[in-house]
This record gives sequence, structure tokens and C-alpha cells, in this order.
Amino acid sequence: MTAKRKSVKALRCPSCGTLVKAKDEDFPFCSDRCRKIDLGKWAMGVYKISSPVLDPEVLDDLGGLGGDRNQGSDE
Repeated sequence: MTAKRKSVKALRCPSCGTLVKAKDEDFPFCSDRCRKIDLGKWAMGVYKISSPVLDPEVLDDLGGLGGDRNQGSDE
């Protein structure tokens, strides 16, 4: 029987594109610097997670931002 070799998967750092191994200390980033650059992009709003809010309780908490747009209109 042949022994199965474990392959080490190498991915690219999302900030600079350098090859990074899964067992590296800063994975999935190549360095702490790239990790902080990515965090800064999240903080500045460069990255966004957007999806429609469908939960009526959440919409009520937000003040009806996603609700009926004609509400409160006198027309």
C-alpha cells in the first residue's frame, strides 16, 4: 500500500497576492501588515455585506427603513 501524502494548500494573500500556506502564523494573510490593511478596508466601508433585511422585527428596530416607502406621505 502507498501512503497518502498530505498536500499543503497554498493560497494568495487577499491584500497583496503573495503565496501563503495554511499553517503560516498570519493565515490567510502573509503578514500582520496585510491583516491590518484588510481591517482598515472593512473599517472604511470598502467591503460591504449587503442583503435585504427580511425580518419584520429588525425592520421595526431600524425605523422601517426597508418598509413601505409611501408611509407618511400625504399624496
